[in-house]
Amino acid sequence: MGQNGIKEKRENVNSKGVPRMGYKDMREYIKVLEANRKLYRVTRTVDKSWEISCMARWVYQGFSEERRFALLFEDVKDSFMPVATGLIGASREVYALAIGTTPDRIHDIWLRALSNPIAPKVVPSGPVQEVVIPKDQIDLTYLPVPIWTPTKDRKTCITNCVITRDGDSGVQNIATYRCQIQSKNKITVNTAPGRQAYQNFQTYASKGAPAPVALAIGCDPSVHVAATAAVPRGVDEIGIAGALKGEPVEVVRGKTVDLFVPAHAEVVVEGFVHPTERMMEESFGEFAGYMGPEAEKVFFEVTAITHRRNPIYYGYSSQYPPSESTTLQGNGNECIIHWQLATRFGEKTVADVAMDQTHGGQMGHAIVQMTPLYPGHARKVGHLTAEIMKVKVVTVVDESIDIRHRQSLDMIWNSLVNPAEDVEIFKSPSPRGMDPSRDSQGMGGRMIIDATHKSGHTYPDVSLPPKECLWKAYESWQAAGLPAFKIPDRVERALDWHEKRMERSVDGQFMGMEPRPLS
Repeated sequence: MGQNGIKEKRENVNSKGVPRMGYKDMREYIKVLEANRKLYRVTRTVDKSWEISCMARWVYQGFSEERRFALLFEDVKDSFMPVATGLIGASREVYALAIGTTPDRIHDIWLRALSNPIAPKVVPSGPVQEVVIPKDQIDLTYLPVPIWTPTKDRKTCITNCVITRDGDSGVQNIATYRCQIQSKNKITVNTAPGRQAYQNFQTYASKGAPAPVALAIGCDPSVHVAATAAVPRGVDEIGIAGALKGEPVEVVRGKTVDLFVPAHAEVVVEGFVHPTERMMEESFGEFAGYMGPEAEKVFFEVTAITHRRNPIYYGYSSQYPPSESTTLQGNGNECIIHWQLATRFGEKTVADVAMDQTHGGQMGHAIVQMTPLYPGHARKVGHLTAEIMKVKVVTVVDESIDIRHRQSLDMIWNSLVNPAEDVEIFKSPSPRGMDPSRDSQGMGGRMIIDATHKSGHTYPDVSLPPKECLWKAYESWQAAGLPAFKIPDRVERALDWHEKRMERSVDGQFMGMEPRPLS
């Protein structure tokens, strides 16, 4: 094992430049989390009706992001299955471990994967079908699904990987949708017109036929990472998952549905979506932090449950942010925005994109880091970002700051943004029922903020000592025996950028005095 418990082979690359050797399954990954002290086992008996979700909530509300971890509840009351949560989205560091890398390389891995998908490998059998529960024995209480918002959620919900297929093209899709259990054998799917799963269902419904669906729980980490990002329409996420791990994801044909499911998942629920009938989905805690409204949804009747002999149930902790789902969506969607800006729109000066950890995508806040090439360039990229993702706010900044450091962003907003000139607000639809800022009749809105240095504008020099001076002081700090610390990357980035900026300055453009030499 190498640094951070990641296998040395995983840092090798194949002929397409994609890292090799991802995790075979969730269990192998759990060992890596434990080796990195990012997973804790709870051995006492817990109640899935309230205790699991409430304990998981403290991970996000009680710890700073860098200290968060996953939980594995080994003894769940009235169930033989352990329950895990936070395995992939406890933090950005945990998310990076899930794809065998470090936080600073997440975008590199994602951008290569999006450009070089690896098709899945079909195998004749897999561990996920070691136990098969037939249709006449189905009772969904068999699964230890937690109540994620105790006393407020009226029914239990599974949030995992939903697999559907376009009935015309045959292309599969894996995405994350809330699946509310309505009875012992029926589940509603929280998808609506415009979403890929709904469109796939309609390719069957238009012919009066039921659509196959499979719900995969506890897949290898790359599948969950791919399924929780807004991958462009028509792209099979299983190919992206393969590229993220550097090798094909093994899939097996379902027992009762003509779909390929991850062979090393913990549990798969198979069924068929009714072509015309709908069922009422009851109120449920939403990722935006509020209880969602009741609404009619498509539903499927379960035709089989398959699982490993000793399965682990995995569920995302969502609802009030920050949460596992916002961390998952935020890290994946920022990579999708980055890739589309660079490849689809040719914006090659975009260096990085960050999503806030409250919403993670829809109705969230995206920060785009770039080098503007002409007046209005930053605002143009802001509009493109809002087109790619239904974010509520886009802030565009220079390469001088750490876009994941809140205090640095606050300083830039306060010093470089003139609200009268640099902020553009326009009306745009937003999801009804999830955006409490709008009423049932009104429109939502978007905001573009240009927080870059504007060409031709006069700016003062920054009030930081030169890099040479600070580095000498760092040596003095060490010699004085003061507490050790690592120089943050954001400090070096800011110093380098501003020094280069002053070198490029022209007479009258910057207000600044020639610095005196060190005595």
